[in-house]
Amino acid sequence: MEPVVPTKQQSKAQGGQTNVEQFGYKQELKRALTFWDLLIYGLVFMVPIAPFGIYGYVAQGSNGMVALAYLVGMIGMIFSALSYARMSEAFPIAGSVYSYAQRGINEHVGFFAGWVILLDYILIPALLYLVSAAALHDMAPEIPIWIWLVAFIGINTVINYFGIEFTAKANKVIVALELIVLVVFVVAAIIAITKGVNGAEFNFKPLYDKEHFSMSAVMGAVSIAVLSFLGFDAISTLAEETKGGKKVVGRAIIFSLLVVGVLFIIQTWVAALIWPDYASFENADVAFYQIAEIAGGPWLKWTTILATALAWGIADALVAQAAISRILYSMARDKKLPKILSKVHPKYQTPYVSTFLVAAISLVVTIGFSSQINSLTSLVNFGALTAFLFLHLSVINYFVRKQKSKDYLNHLVFPLIGFVIIGYVWFNLDPTSKKLGFVWMAIGIIYMIYLKLAKKDSTLNVE
Repeated sequence: MEPVVPTKQQSKAQGGQTNVEQFGYKQELKRALTFWDLLIYGLVFMVPIAPFGIYGYVAQGSNGMVALAYLVGMIGMIFSALSYARMSEAFPIAGSVYSYAQRGINEHVGFFAGWVILLDYILIPALLYLVSAAALHDMAPEIPIWIWLVAFIGINTVINYFGIEFTAKANKVIVALELIVLVVFVVAAIIAITKGVNGAEFNFKPLYDKEHFSMSAVMGAVSIAVLSFLGFDAISTLAEETKGGKKVVGRAIIFSLLVVGVLFIIQTWVAALIWPDYASFENADVAFYQIAEIAGGPWLKWTTILATALAWGIADALVAQAAISRILYSMARDKKLPKILSKVHPKYQTPYVSTFLVAAISLVVTIGFSSQINSLTSLVNFGALTAFLFLHLSVINYFVRKQKSKDYLNHLVFPLIGFVIIGYVWFNLDPTSKKLGFVWMAIGIIYMIYLKLAKKDSTLNVE
């Protein structure tokens, strides 16, 4: 049978908040987050200064049209954000795309969607820790990299253990500091451009350069730039900890994506103007920091390096760990993963066992991929983009086929556009990431068959 939809009277009595009991679950997590908490959470996850760390690769891949790559990426992600908004309104429960595909299509597809998004979420914290630790190790080579890794993982695990409110408060401080650094860089860059430093001048080439334009090159760069946008979807994992009504999650997803997209375009535009010769970077890893030094001097270079390390290693990894622990919690309570992962702390009302597991996995993965950051990045993108494809199909199947919706614009056209755009970006992913991703998917199929044969999972009444 279809999930029960609350009556207007029931919704009013609940303050517009759909009760998770209607989906067969118990309200265990603490509802404490507002729209602004979710918006900040999304900004922290996507990192307003994310382009600092990968600017060189996006600039070279797009033939200098780095602002265009981020614009196209934002447009593509907007359609995915719209699909997340629709599904979060229909199913305001933890689990993100796992729950949406499970109830929008069927539980088998849901498991598979959850399995591929695990590849994204469970590896993102490790990737963030590794990039940040490597940056700080370059600044202080006398300190072993493993000390930075343990410090980052330990700090974030403690914050997430003590509750989502604690995490939300930390997020506000972190995003404020990031925005201050970003404003300082943009102002310094604009001043440098007006003075013609390094031959800089205002023009539209970072957005469109007719002489060097190539759609395949731009889309290849988008497949890299999309890493900066990953995180808006994580807002949906906090649906059971949100107050204010079932539309709050969807609004926060869309607004956070738009805000961060504009910030990405502004900072990469001015950076490209200061260093127009994108092919002359000595090291793409530190290209942005070289630009910061030209714009404001050594102090700005080291400020942007330190800001990137802390933003990725503390801020982004903090919310990433919170997101994946909620997905593990959601899948475990459905018996798709070991039941112990669904345990909630009696005092702090957090999925603490899942939180500790993510910390342990992050430590192992950072050691195993310490010299393979590119491979780890590719795997993260494969998991996220594949999950987005499942998301768009879930919207179409649930609303058009199951609910017989006549709102074809929101429930058919927009999801189809999103599917095509994400599919095109997915097609341009690195071949190695696809091979490793398919191996992960094969493992998921084997595990799903095992669960069915051993009758260890639950059968949810979601049809």
